[in-house]
Amino acid sequence: MEITIKNTSKIIMINGIEARVWEGETKSGIKVHAYIPRIAIDKEETNIEEFKQELEECEPPCAEVQSLPDGLIILPGNSKQVVTR
Repeated sequence: MEITIKNTSKIIMINGIEARVWEGETKSGIKVHAYIPRIAIDKEETNIEEFKQELEECEPPCAEVQSLPDGLIILPGNSKQVVTR
């Protein structure tokens, strides 16, 4: 699977861990949300400051993402269940 995502300004807690919500789509155009708690670059990368600046450039989230509650609990495995607090 190949996806393209952009960071949003929305940060939520998932299973007690802070994660930024990213929005995007698959190569075939299916819309997706990704919940990313950490992102890193190679330690030999020379454009660290540019990376930091790009990471801080956030788009406002779409309405669906904006309405996500803070405090999601995502159950393990292939379950499609998401529980909110």
